[in-house]
Amino acid sequence: MGGLFQPMHLLLILIVALVIMGPGKIANLGKELGQAIKGFQEGVSTNHNQVANPPAAPQPTAQSQDSGPKAA
Repeated sequence: MGGLFQPMHLLLILIVALVIMGPGKIANLGKELGQAIKGFQEGVSTNHNQVANPPAAPQPTAQSQDSGPKAA
């Protein structure tokens, strides 16, 4: 017995999808899928860069020692 994803099965699925949705919708679907994959890859790359090069910790500011009220 063969698997589900044999070339003839995939061809039949493609033909049925083409008949149901039409060529314009399939082209738009491919475009949107490509944009989604590109956005995912950019997000993973950005996250990887942030993990590899974390931003520097903020430096504490110097505060004066005599911050209390002064006696006259």
